Amino acid sequence: MNTILVVIASAAAVAAVAFVGRAWLRNRLRWRGIRIVECPENHAPVAVRVDAAQAAAAALRGEHNVRLNQCSRWPEKAGCGQECLAAIEAAPEDCLAKTTIARWYEGTECAICGKAIESIDWQVHEPGVVHPDGRHLVRWKDVPMADLPTVLATHAPVCWDCVTVGWVAQQHPDWVTERPLHRSPGIQERVPPFGGV
Repeated sequence: MNTILVVIASAAAVAAVAFVGRAWLRNRLRWRGIRIVECPENHAPVAVRVDAAQAAAAALRGEHNVRLNQCSRWPEKAGCGQECLAAIEAAPEDCLAKTTIARWYEGTECAICGKAIESIDWQVHEPGVVHPDGRHLVRWKDVPMADLPTVLATHAPVCWDCVTVGWVAQQHPDWVTERPLHRSPGIQERVPPFGGV
């Protein structure tokens, strides 16, 4: 009889831990990630990060306590009232950096090859950007959070194919053979980065 009670108590404890863990994880996932919002003070875009672990823990206690733990305007503007949280709480998915970046690519063409950039597969075919000088490719994973708003405002979109070729050319120039560019009729001439790669 005691063994049955121990088994039942153990099963109940495991179920309770699983329930609490699932609720914590669901809330953590809801608030994690970099978001791009308008700063209420200067009305310019900023990159921010919510303290997702703290928000999830507060939700488990039945409290609502969503706070930022990073902002691209900090440390200069640290201690602000965090009024931008209203926009994040109103639409947490819409202001995620990946959502904002995907919207930024909609209807664009690659600045290098001219191919239309369509749906983005962040896991396999992540696109990139080219610096305003037209010669330096940047992958999104190499963009510091604080620079995201500036990159969106100043850089041009680049398709996954050109990001891959350009990255190899930048990292391993000895692997690349330069050839004159071949342009199909009707394709607008673009200035190629990386010496024609």
